[in-house]
Amino acid sequence: MNTEKRPLEFYVLSAFFALFVLFLYGPFSAIFILSFQGPDGGLTFPLNGVSFHWFVNLFEKQSVGDFGAAFQRSFFLELMVMVVTVVVSLLAGLAFRRKFRGASLVFYGTVASLVVPSIIISLGIGVVFQQLGFAPAWYSSAFGAHLTWTLPFGVLIMFAVFNRFSPSYEEAARDLGASSWQTFRHVVLPMIAPSLIGVGLFGFSLSYDEFARTLMTSGSFNTLPLEIYGMTTNVTTPVLYALGTVTTLFSFTVILSAVGIGFLVSRRRAALGSDAGKGV
Repeated sequence: MNTEKRPLEFYVLSAFFALFVLFLYGPFSAIFILSFQGPDGGLTFPLNGVSFHWFVNLFEKQSVGDFGAAFQRSFFLELMVMVVTVVVSLLAGLAFRRKFRGASLVFYGTVASLVVPSIIISLGIGVVFQQLGFAPAWYSSAFGAHLTWTLPFGVLIMFAVFNRFSPSYEEAARDLGASSWQTFRHVVLPMIAPSLIGVGLFGFSLSYDEFARTLMTSGSFNTLPLEIYGMTTNVTTPVLYALGTVTTLFSFTVILSAVGIGFLVSRRRAALGSDAGKGV
């Protein structure tokens, strides 16, 4: 039996982690419970009955907002941002594997937006669109504003992936007669697929809750974060808690789906490697 005493640092870190979990999930627990208030329930405890009334009411036309339309706009915007972030990050990672003139300038220009205040970028993009005679909209100016936030992270992730990627795999494929496209399709892409899924999830998540860079660029129609902010200043019923529960559960669903896809890809890659080893 191991009777070795744990060091003091273990208990300090455990207490810190417990507080972190409490502050992270404690508020959501209260929102989750209050979202099941009865039809006559209020914004505070105790519960006045238990029902799904406010979830049903959430998907009806609200007098101070339109959650359904805002969610659709945000969802399509996030998908657009996710796809472009994955593709551009992958191409950037492949390009930077070979040195080229101006690489440092391109790199620092890409990550520069991370140190610029988000509201300044939002304001600047909105002003430029107006000066050019284009009306800011969620599918144009807000789309570009979100990419200034997601692309730097995606590019940095792919840089880290390719820095650890051994070129010997590609050399072996070429020695066996594979073309450049076949090498990429059958060797490189399966090996970096989990990282690409992570980049896509990261881009989706960052775009999903982005507020500051959307504030001046979404135009006349709100995305979901802007709609939620507007509802917090006007809604005085538990429908706001129902909205918080639905959006949080949606976030968890996206994360679990991405983890599941990554797990399946890893298992398939391991199975292919095992089959290849048996064939040797």
